[in-house]
Amino acid sequence: MEPTSAPARTKEASKAAASKAARAKAASKPARTKGATKAAASKAAKPKGASKAAKPKGASKAAGPKATEADLEQSHDKVQRGKGPVGSRENPEVYEDVPGHVIPILEDEFDDFDTEAGRFLDGETSEEQFIGFRLKQGVYGQRQPGVQMIRVKLPIGGVTPEQMDAFASVIEKYVPLGKGHITTRQNVQMHHVPLPDAAELIREIAAAGLSSREGCGNTIRNVTGDPWAGVAADETFDPTPYAIAYVRYFVRHPTTQLMPRKVKTAFSCSDADRAITGIHDIGFIPRVRDGVRGFEVRVGGGTSIMPRIAPTLYGFVAADDGEYLKVTEAVLRIFDRQDWLRPNRARARIKVLVDKIGIDAFRAMVDRELEGSWAGERDFSIERLLPEIDEEAEAPAAPLNAGSPNGDRSDFDRFLADGVEAQRQPGFSTVHVKITRGDLTPEQFRGLGRIMREFCGGNARTTIDQNLVLRWVRDESLYDVYAALREIGLADAGVGTLTDVISCPGTDSCKLGITASMGLNRALQERVEAMGITDPLTRRIHLKMSGCPNGCGQHHIGTIGFYGASIKVGGHTMPAYIPHIGGVAEAGEVVYGARLKVRLPAKRVPDAVERWLRMYEAERDEGEEFTDFAARVGTGRFEDEIRDLSIPAEFNLENMLQFIDWSRREPYQVIRGEGECAV
Repeated sequence: MEPTSAPARTKEASKAAASKAARAKAASKPARTKGATKAAASKAAKPKGASKAAKPKGASKAAGPKATEADLEQSHDKVQRGKGPVGSRENPEVYEDVPGHVIPILEDEFDDFDTEAGRFLDGETSEEQFIGFRLKQGVYGQRQPGVQMIRVKLPIGGVTPEQMDAFASVIEKYVPLGKGHITTRQNVQMHHVPLPDAAELIREIAAAGLSSREGCGNTIRNVTGDPWAGVAADETFDPTPYAIAYVRYFVRHPTTQLMPRKVKTAFSCSDADRAITGIHDIGFIPRVRDGVRGFEVRVGGGTSIMPRIAPTLYGFVAADDGEYLKVTEAVLRIFDRQDWLRPNRARARIKVLVDKIGIDAFRAMVDRELEGSWAGERDFSIERLLPEIDEEAEAPAAPLNAGSPNGDRSDFDRFLADGVEAQRQPGFSTVHVKITRGDLTPEQFRGLGRIMREFCGGNARTTIDQNLVLRWVRDESLYDVYAALREIGLADAGVGTLTDVISCPGTDSCKLGITASMGLNRALQERVEAMGITDPLTRRIHLKMSGCPNGCGQHHIGTIGFYGASIKVGGHTMPAYIPHIGGVAEAGEVVYGARLKVRLPAKRVPDAVERWLRMYEAERDEGEEFTDFAARVGTGRFEDEIRDLSIPAEFNLENMLQFIDWSRREPYQVIRGEGECAV
């Protein structure tokens, strides 16, 4: 297997990324070389876009001057052990069978899960005791009682044909909805699984090298990355092996089992930053200095209730000697000791610490941490952690009889224009497959597995836009791949464009959900497809939505984004959304959209989007991008355009449908539980 993933991009977006990335290279970064621990004197430059949007409109702002390290309530006496020597009980992992097996599978973990689940079902242990255990196994409670969501980690998005088959098999056996869901974290989730079946499901997928270990809880979550890494023309170097080493080092690491909160990590492969490191707790951008590979390390990004863009911690940290692992462990050790973060779990993220004291003070803390005795007790060498991957050696041979269009080729040409891009290796292309709402049936999982075997040398990666990138497709085989995708209903054009709408599951399964964001996704996609938009600038708009203020649907960085809310109308409640306008996450730039001062009833959101799109097309300057247009006309113009739509309807028979959420039949009510992410 192989891993990596990133946002969707059209060919126009790729060209824009190249030009913007070239400008970004002009900024000099502070150096951190092998063994260096005194970098506080060097001020680290903020990533492109940070000065402009580090505290976007609508984000909470820190009051008064920055706190100092002395102001922090830290547990300095906390014992923070390492993983122990290789082969010991504390570190029993053996790395083999790569590609396909990134996270080593320990059979006794399944036995433990069987035992603990049985004790809970028999009433021997409380739910509170059991929750923490199952979360570390990637088993997450849903808003519906008695069923679970299983979150399977795909590090860097990598997946093999055998794993696609395994997903198909367990979905047929154990998943009542009959589908798996690709998330914006490159995981695959399966919903509504009865707890007695959960242990069998995770045991069966383990045979294919799949793991849900630490998919939930206050751990290092799935490590994401650019799905074009290794084949992208603009990459500095392929971070895939280093990202896999990172996963292997930190999974089951004692320090990362009960941190104040989860930590999300991303690896980019170029300055275009298709992994969007700026919105992550920890992000890595490849750098080469004096012939040495390394990373610019960013720390303290995140969306949700306090959106922040990650500033640069160090401009260069060496890779091949494992220094990037050492620096990360220092960061996590500091984070783990912040007792003041633990009481308010909704805000217990690294970004809150960095925001409170500033990146310079945080860098000084990391510098001192690296001088501690613990650093000499660890083995940071990465040779044993690196995977044995050679995708090119597995690439398919040229086909003897390649297919070609017969007659009208307009659909195929649209498919090529939106989703096919040349690799840096001559003769090969990637095919970006549009997965509507991230959902795949067992038949589609198996069909994709067959396509991967026949046309990709087994190589594909999920993306943070809930899609899939097929790699190493021979140029001569592009029509055959298109035809095979068409047979399983996955040959739609429009990937990475206006009609490729992104959303989290919302109230379909999540305890924190306020609205049915998947239902709105369907309604918006149908509306924009019905509009028949062909204008290339309008097609570059990205629609993203979340079912609550958290950022699972990436609404903060949507060109047009929404998050779920509600409106009180007398004694009744109607589902609603709060819009964001002008978000950016491409070409190395991250800007959070401006939140509008309106609440839109959920059933009127498609009307609002249509009005904004028509307004943009009618009033923009020549060649003006939507985000530039939004900045020029201001949020007030967008609010005025839909002011009448934001007026709540009276509750009566005529307006009854507005009090029923998308894809629902019953009157709407806010039912929000405690999210287990913060348990």
